[in-house]
Amino acid sequence: MKVDVGIWSKLTWAAIVLGLAAGLMLVVGWYLPLIRQNERMRKDILALSVQIQKEEKNARDLKASIEALRHDPKTVERLAREKLGYAKPGETVIRFEQTSAGNSVSN
Repeated sequence: MKVDVGIWSKLTWAAIVLGLAAGLMLVVGWYLPLIRQNERMRKDILALSVQIQKEEKNARDLKASIEALRHDPKTVERLAREKLGYAKPGETVIRFEQTSAGNSVSN
């Protein structure tokens, strides 16, 4: 003998499906901020890695400059001439000044 429970069996299945959907939404709502935070941190790690590579290159360049200044007399001479305006005895130093665009002389 089959008992007809009518709409109650259909409502029970609908309640179960809605309960599972609500549970799934609860889990997604719980973990979504963590997933977004994880993505943001991965982007930060990538940006910091790029910055570390730039700083390491800068450090290598500076070390090479220091070594050149310590061991290469021509480098020291070139910097003394360029930065300090030094010259050897008997040499004449000629300096060119750049004029700004507003102060140019017209004929």
